[in-house]
Amino acid sequence: MSTTNMAASSNYWEDLRKQARQLENELDLKLVSFSKLCTTYSDSSSRDQRARDSRSDSGGSSQDNMLVAMTTELEQLLANLTAVNNKMAEYTNTPGTSSQHAALMHTLQRHRDILQDYTHEFHKTKSNFLSLREREDLLGSVHRDIESYKSSSGVNNRRTELFLKEHEHLRK
Repeated sequence: MSTTNMAASSNYWEDLRKQARQLENELDLKLVSFSKLCTTYSDSSSRDQRARDSRSDSGGSSQDNMLVAMTTELEQLLANLTAVNNKMAEYTNTPGTSSQHAALMHTLQRHRDILQDYTHEFHKTKSNFLSLREREDLLGSVHRDIESYKSSSGVNNRRTELFLKEHEHLRK
């Protein structure tokens, strides 16, 4: 391999590493924000907002929309980082990299481990959030059912009371 090809090849590897580091940094920041947003989702203010939103015909709360957008963005960043890692893996198998093979493989493995950690963290946070939301929706449904029962039984009590009064009146 000529020195110009080696230099261009080396630049290609460095560009891939820079892309990987940039995506990893961006993922790190987004995952922290995603985690915070998921944790604050259960705040009473957001719960009240979701209750208002479910009564209206809106498409969901702004927090729900933000979570959907962040989920999509994180999935895209993970896909991009996977693609960069795959390009790095292809590069390690090109002829002429055998002299640096151990160092390249070590770097590639480090980036793969980071991708695996971020993917795991994303799925764990998303799963925890979905469980939390499902639980809150279930509890909200039970609460609405109880309120509905109370209000309807109050009406029934009033009707029963009126029937009893009329019955008393007829008996006299």
